[in-house]
Amino acid sequence: MAVHGRPTPQPNLPDERPRFKDRMPEEYRRQDANPYLHSHRTYGRPLIPASEAWPLRGKWDEEFGRSAPLHLEIGCGNGFFLAGMAKRHDDWNFVGIEIRYKRTVLVARKLQDAGVENARILRYHAAYLDDLFEPGTLSGIYVNHPDPWPKDKHEKNRLISRWFLEDCVRLLKPGGWFRLKSDFRPNVDRVEHHLDKDGDGNPLPRLPLRVTGRSEDIITGPAPWPDDIETNYQSKYRKRGEPVYAIELVREDDTSAS
Repeated sequence: MAVHGRPTPQPNLPDERPRFKDRMPEEYRRQDANPYLHSHRTYGRPLIPASEAWPLRGKWDEEFGRSAPLHLEIGCGNGFFLAGMAKRHDDWNFVGIEIRYKRTVLVARKLQDAGVENARILRYHAAYLDDLFEPGTLSGIYVNHPDPWPKDKHEKNRLISRWFLEDCVRLLKPGGWFRLKSDFRPNVDRVEHHLDKDGDGNPLPRLPLRVTGRSEDIITGPAPWPDDIETNYQSKYRKRGEPVYAIELVREDDTSAS
């Protein structure tokens, strides 16, 4: 049965893992259609294919060879933000996820060029974070410039949704944060909307996420947090003189949240 609002079907058994399964190269009809299909699988660390990623659930300290706060970026693009954060916070561990083969390779190269060893890039789907992380194990979640999907019929494709915020509540430690940057203001508005409503505006129990800061433009003013890293998209909008919106929420200590 599919879960309402998630962009891809879920299995019948909610505890079944992995819920996202990467196809092997030989399963593709045209193996020459994407030159990164094979290279992403053979690249090696810091790139981890889906089939090797989900067994690391609960074992990220082993993967990094140390115990440290674990942070997640969803949709890493070319890797500017992930590499910058990993270099700035070398006492934290970082995991980034991307769905496109090419981007996983580009991010891996960016991490290597930056000389950081405390970051990994995974090919995985953001709808299945429970495959990768145990509840209450993330110190921070970052989403930068998610696809806008502006039409009502696109609701099922949107990452910024009630189900996603419920995932954030489940995976974040109390005191952990969710930070969003977007050039599409409705994405930021949706975060606050879905704290106590579904996609149709029907009331729901309020999630234990407290808004600690919001900015209408981090190009002309500060971000709602002290250590912002400019993304590639952010740089483009700064050069064009267009705004980038941002919001930060902190996971409150509410053990009754599902």
